[in-house]
Amino acid sequence: MEVKLHALAPAKPELGASCNGCGACCAMETCPVGRVVFVRRGGPCPALQWHIAMRRYRCGLVDSPGDYLRWLPLWARDLAGRLIARSIAVGSGCDLDARVE
Repeated sequence: MEVKLHALAPAKPELGASCNGCGACCAMETCPVGRVVFVRRGGPCPALQWHIAMRRYRCGLVDSPGDYLRWLPLWARDLAGRLIARSIAVGSGCDLDARVE
């Protein structure tokens, strides 16, 4: 499977190393939360967002869940982002066991 990432994206870290926002995992497959939200089985995830100022990818469901879950009340959006981040293990390290060039 060929994955297209931004030319300025950082290289994929080693398995288990800290996430650096390379975006490879989300470009290859949609996480369990994304599968439910977007009713799809595979990637790339529609919520994968490139942030040019940070030169890294971020999850739109975590950063701005209201953009994807329009029915979500304003008061619940921050909580939803935190719960989604927890459910997909944001910050726990790279879990993509694939070679990315």
